[in-house]
Amino acid sequence: MSLRPATARPGAPGKPAPEGLAPPDPRWRPVYLMRAPHRLGFFLAMVLLGASGVWWALVQVDRASGLLGLPYALSPSLVHAAVMVLGFIPLFFSGFLFTAGPKWLGVAPWGTRTLLPPLLLQALGWLLWLGGAHMAARWAIAGAALAALGLAWMTALFWWLVLRSRADDQVHARAIAVACAVGSLSAMGAVLGLALDAPAVARACVLTALWGFVVVVYVTVAHRMIPFFTSSALPFIAVWRPFWVLWLMLAAAALEAAAVWVELDGPLQGPVAPLWLLVRGVLELAVGAVLLWLAGVWGVVQSLKNRLLAMLHLGFLWLGLALVLAGVSQLLGLAQGAPVLGLGALHALTMGCLASLMLAMVTRVSCGHSGRALVADRTVWSLFWALQAATVLRIAAALPGAASAWLLLAAALLWAAVVAVWGVRLGDWYGRLRADGRPG
Repeated sequence: MSLRPATARPGAPGKPAPEGLAPPDPRWRPVYLMRAPHRLGFFLAMVLLGASGVWWALVQVDRASGLLGLPYALSPSLVHAAVMVLGFIPLFFSGFLFTAGPKWLGVAPWGTRTLLPPLLLQALGWLLWLGGAHMAARWAIAGAALAALGLAWMTALFWWLVLRSRADDQVHARAIAVACAVGSLSAMGAVLGLALDAPAVARACVLTALWGFVVVVYVTVAHRMIPFFTSSALPFIAVWRPFWVLWLMLAAAALEAAAVWVELDGPLQGPVAPLWLLVRGVLELAVGAVLLWLAGVWGVVQSLKNRLLAMLHLGFLWLGLALVLAGVSQLLGLAQGAPVLGLGALHALTMGCLASLMLAMVTRVSCGHSGRALVADRTVWSLFWALQAATVLRIAAALPGAASAWLLLAAALLWAAVVAVWGVRLGDWYGRLRADGRPG
């Protein structure tokens, strides 16, 4: 029973007003997307995620069968990489950063209308990028330029929150702010590379954004939130997040970003190549082993009792596995002069770690801020394991001698199905009022 007094109808003291008794609006309305930053950012991210998933599946169908005869104005691999790294992920970041960020920093949040222009620029820019990739390169480049402008605008808004803050602990927020700046510069560099007909530079900028922006944001949020979520759900596990763990993960990301430019023109040649492969491989194996140990310390086994928590922990586990696989790839490449499982390690990171954590974190935030229970129901749990299957298929496609075209097709179709079901379900929530009737 609520202790809040009922709203009185004029002329009838003590009686509740009709609007106080009216049920909440059950309809989906675009205007409700503006009620909170996460609604707008997550919805636009879902639109772009679904569109890019369907697009990539069609590309793989065409590659495997030749039935569609798709024209290409840009390399589809570069188009795919750019939209997967700089497309929907920053939009998901916006929903989280402009909801949780002001609380971390102790500052007033931005209104959703302030966020609308930079987020729309990103969503519309990347949709133009996908379409222009088949019609005309100049349209694709124009779309990427709009998206880069939107990301830079979003970065400036987040930096403004950081600079206004007087909170004692700003380490995580400032690390994320620096990462967003790296992402903005990388997006601009990719646009410039394409405009100057230098696709190798554009690709290097995209990979720099992956390690210096996306991975940095992920590991920073994971360092702050996974131990907290675990301790809240499993009180017998204490919050343990020493800062040396964060510095190690950030250093590993910096190493991988630097390696992108060291190998800009392809794998190193000459007498220095074996030494580079050995050093990089050993470092990746060492960091990967530490992260696998950390996943155990943080409670990956204990988390299996709670599905939503388990999704977070298993997603983080993939980070250690990805680095171990990368290290193995480098060391196996000593005999051949180049890594042999590079794309497998890359997709263990992007699909295994980043996508799994995206599915877990966005589902958790969406449940909590829509007035629903913080649980992974049968649908979400099934989607999570379908994503793991798609990841394994994509890694298998990178193995030497694999039937890569058909494995790629299977992985792409499964990915498209997962993101479509997930996107439609949560997208329906964002345009409706909270289930518990609360604001937000």
